[in-house]
Amino acid sequence: MGSRAVLKLAAAGVLAATMMAAPGRTMAQGSDTVLKPAEMEKLLPAKVFYRGQSASTQIRNSGGVKFADGFFVLATLVDTSGYATDVQSKYQAYFIAEVPIKVGGENLAAGVYGVGFVGGGKFVVTDVGAHDVLTVNSGDDAGLKRPMPLTVVADPAGGFRLYAGRRYVSFSR
Repeated sequence: MGSRAVLKLAAAGVLAATMMAAPGRTMAQGSDTVLKPAEMEKLLPAKVFYRGQSASTQIRNSGGVKFADGFFVLATLVDTSGYATDVQSKYQAYFIAEVPIKVGGENLAAGVYGVGFVGGGKFVVTDVGAHDVLTVNSGDDAGLKRPMPLTVVADPAGGFRLYAGRRYVSFSR
């Protein structure tokens, strides 16, 4: 067999493999996907508005979920250094839910929120005016090997977890 025939055969093999893999790729898109910071860079702005000010986002400390139907839940840490102490205590991250979700078992409408882990094992959701919307219990994952400032992972019990260090809250659709 000449080198031209080998190249044609190889090209045909690659084409066949691509065609066979295409249905698998489509099926993979049919499931919810956890997003990493590199993917979040295209979705989140450098600054966000909350309580009368804009704050810089920390895209390297962000995460989210793209649901099978194309809707998103996104979270990113923000620089709250210019905010009053009472606002800083419960506003640590910017949280966007394009669809209604359950956070800690409680209903949360689609919207843009400020969120934070506060004392007493609580997770607080506030509207962009810093008014409390929802407070739920948060968990502590002492077994987490490498805690990150903020990340989203799949929850072994179903749904997802938003972590800040070892503290987390579960959320689901």
